[in-house]
Amino acid sequence: MTNLRIPGPTPVPDDILQAVAHPMVNHRGKEFAGVLERAAAKLKDFFLTKSDVLMLSTSGTGGLETAVVNSLSSGDEVLAVSIGAFGDRFATIAETYGAKVTGLSYEWGQAARADDIRQALREHAGVKAVLVTHNETSTGVTNPLEEIAAAVREADKLLLVDAISSLGAVPLDMDGWGLDVVVTGSQKGWMVPPGLAFVGVSERGWKAYETSTMPRFYFDLGRHRDSLAKGQTPWTPTMSIFFGLDLALSV
Repeated sequence: MTNLRIPGPTPVPDDILQAVAHPMVNHRGKEFAGVLERAAAKLKDFFLTKSDVLMLSTSGTGGLETAVVNSLSSGDEVLAVSIGAFGDRFATIAETYGAKVTGLSYEWGQAARADDIRQALREHAGVKAVLVTHNETSTGVTNPLEEIAAAVREADKLLLVDAISSLGAVPLDMDGWGLDVVVTGSQKGWMVPPGLAFVGVSERGWKAYETSTMPRFYFDLGRHRDSLAKGQTPWTPTMSIFFGLDLALSV
């Protein structure tokens, strides 16, 4: 196994690389449906949620865009908490789709403080959602997500979480902490090659989806939810990565 010492992708064990080399099968057939169903069920255990966890063939950034376009509408006020490059990216995605973003930024190397977020939400009562990075890849700093989530819940706002470099490696309790949309990526703590994003959506998150008017097609979570119920994906999946994921989640 290659000894990579970079933020990502992480090294992939040899047995998972062998699984990735699995021959192609019918992605609308029973064999691949079994892979999807097993992965979806096991991901819920890692997210610590009873809610939907959907699997999209995209990068982590695609997962962040998914979180934004399925939760918000153009003109919505958003509080973007940033402690580094990827916190900035989350905010930029929201701005690109027309959200009115208020930034709460910290010097790189520092973690966000829940009390600062409480104060910002008092000052910006019209905010619909808070964007936050759990672990900031650019600095290695982990935010106190449980405390931040408590502050957001007190204000009754949506909480969208970039957990790309944390979930699978750092404790995260989606249901227990009250997180609404949680995004992670296959190339980090899951020890699988890049190519998949996993998105957990709470009941509040689905209610936001029903009223969100941002444009979406490939990243429409409703399409992914409906397809998963049939043992499929709405679009052609990165099948090889799914085979590796199936093994990674079984050990």
